Amino acid sequence: MAGKMQDEDVRVGVDHFPERQPIGTAAGDLDRDYREPPPAPIFEASDLSSWSFYRAGIAEFVATFLFLYVTVLTVMGVSRSPSKCATVGIQGIAWAFGAAIFALVYCTAGVSGGHINPAVTFGLFLARKLSLPRALYYAVMQCLGAMCGAGVVKAFGAAAYEAAGGGANAVAAGYTKGDGLGAEIVGTFVLVYVVFSATDAKRSARDSHVPVLAPLPIGFAVFLVHLATIPITGTGINPARSLGAAIIYDRPHGWHGHWIFWVGPLTGAALAALYHQVIIRAIPFKAAASDSTHY
Repeated sequence: MAGKMQDEDVRVGVDHFPERQPIGTAAGDLDRDYREPPPAPIFEASDLSSWSFYRAGIAEFVATFLFLYVTVLTVMGVSRSPSKCATVGIQGIAWAFGAAIFALVYCTAGVSGGHINPAVTFGLFLARKLSLPRALYYAVMQCLGAMCGAGVVKAFGAAAYEAAGGGANAVAAGYTKGDGLGAEIVGTFVLVYVVFSATDAKRSARDSHVPVLAPLPIGFAVFLVHLATIPITGTGINPARSLGAAIIYDRPHGWHGHWIFWVGPLTGAALAALYHQVIIRAIPFKAAASDSTHY
C-alpha cells in the first residue's frame, strides 16, 4: 500500500495542486483544492480606475522609503565608526537589509504583494503574475520611495552622509565590472528564485506539514546575498535602492558603473522567472498540453 501511494505521489507530483496565491500570503489560509490561475493580461484597463491599484503603488512607495531609510542609516553608522568592532559591521548591515525586507514584505504583502524591488516586479511580470501598467507603476513608485528615503537620511547630516558614500553601490577595488555584474546577476537570481518558491501555493500545499511564512525566507535570502556580495558591489540586487542612493549622493562614485545595478538585477530576475516557471513548474508545457485537448 505504501509503495502504491509513493508511486502515485511521484506520478502526480506537485502539479496535483494548482496554485492560487499572491506573493506574501500564507497558503494555510487558502483552500487545498487549487486551480491554476489564468495569466495576468498584459494591459488591464480596469486597473487604472481602481483605488486598489493606486493604494498598492502608495504601499510600494512607503515600503521602499522605509527600506532605504533604515538600511542607509545602518551603512552610515558602520562607515562613521573608526573601528568596525565598535559597530554592527558587515554582518549587521546584512541583517538590517534582510530584516527590513522581512518586516516590510510582511506589512505590504496583502496590499501590493510586497515587491519593494523593481527586479522582483520584473520577474513576476515575466511570469505573468501582474499586468504591464501595474509593473511600471510599481517600479516608478519604488524608485521615488528610494529617493525620498535616502533624501531624508541625507537631511539628518549631509556631511556625514557624503563621508559614508551615501550608501551608493559601486564595484569595489580589486574587482572588475564583469565581477560586479556577475555578483548582481547571481545575487538577484537567488532572491527572485526564493520569492517564487516561498509564494508557490502548490509547494505549500504539498508540504503543508512545514508551515512557510513567505516574508521570512525572502528576508533571509536578502541577508545571505548581502553577506556574500557586500565586499564586491555593496550589494545592489534592487535597482530602486541603487538609483535612489546614487541620485541623492550625486557624486561620480555613485554613478560609476551604475548600469551594472540595473542590468545585473533585471537579468538575474529574468533567469529566476524562467527557471521557476519553465523548469520547476513547467507551466508553458502544461498550458500547451491543456490547449491540445481541445483538438
